[in-house]
Amino acid sequence: MTTSDPVTPAPAPPARPREPIAVAAARHGIDRRTLLRWSAGMAGVLALPAIPFADRIAYALDTEPRLPVLWLNGQDCNGDIEGLLRASQPTPSQLILDYLSLDYAELLMAASGDTAQGRLAATMDSYAGQYVVVVEGSIATAANGVHCCIGGRSFADIVREVSAGALAVIAVGSCAADGGLPLAAGGVTGAVSVSTALSGLGTTIINLPGCPMNIENLTATLVQYITLGTWPETDNAGKPTFAYGSRVHQRCPRLPFFRAGQYVRTWGDAGHQAGWCLRYVGCQGPRTYANCQTALFNGGTSFPVNAGAPCLGCASSTFWSGLDDSFSWTPPATSLSQATADTLTASL
Repeated sequence: MTTSDPVTPAPAPPARPREPIAVAAARHGIDRRTLLRWSAGMAGVLALPAIPFADRIAYALDTEPRLPVLWLNGQDCNGDIEGLLRASQPTPSQLILDYLSLDYAELLMAASGDTAQGRLAATMDSYAGQYVVVVEGSIATAANGVHCCIGGRSFADIVREVSAGALAVIAVGSCAADGGLPLAAGGVTGAVSVSTALSGLGTTIINLPGCPMNIENLTATLVQYITLGTWPETDNAGKPTFAYGSRVHQRCPRLPFFRAGQYVRTWGDAGHQAGWCLRYVGCQGPRTYANCQTALFNGGTSFPVNAGAPCLGCASSTFWSGLDDSFSWTPPATSLSQATADTLTASL
């Protein structure tokens, strides 16, 4: 196979039947009450009123077949797809995103080589214009993409070919959405974001940055399409406003301490132990737009600021390439009584 060869079908099982989520949920012991409760939660993540959207989501899950999903991995650490594997039993989110939806995912597939590529080609052929492509990782472009190849083909060529027939492309994680670590100073791969790599293709592209991105945001994005037939509203950077429409700072549990001018100065000091604001030990919350503080991670358990660590701004377009000194004390630039997120952000 040469770098110019297209994806060609190889002997492989046919594409999976598109089973309604409610049927799959029942097979895995998830009752309707749990599904309804989860539907209300998804309405909340999407910033939709629970009435009537919780019922509409539940109805769609009862009747609509699964969206075929092709998950492609480029220059990445697999942190986003690892997020799918962090539960001991199936949950509704897993049923949306895991084995019932994923028709191709290199990290999770037992198949390899021509058989795996055959699965990819079969899904592209069977569901042309109906499948969703999830891309994790940046795209290598230097030296004709030689730094990231799969099956003898550059990942850049594969992504463009698969995305051309897609219903939509979702770039998950900061590497896919903004270039991330491979794009940082010193990189040699010519890394670019998915949006840059697919420029001019005309396919809908949705960016879900974060390191890793929150799986609930991917779930909610797919649920809105299943329910309403539309993708979430996005900002100028292609990021859904339900997830990236406000600063982490605005709903931070440490916000009262920020307003009171009470800041942590040294790790482990009295202010740190009391839960004071982390801005001057590197917190990027005032300039980072994300819903980490409400969606939380690890099944709604927590997020870094709750654990005493600063927000690193991993959902910011400048993550890695534009980080400031994140773990040293920086004296406030304004008087504590007048400090605001806007003035702080303007000074960064």
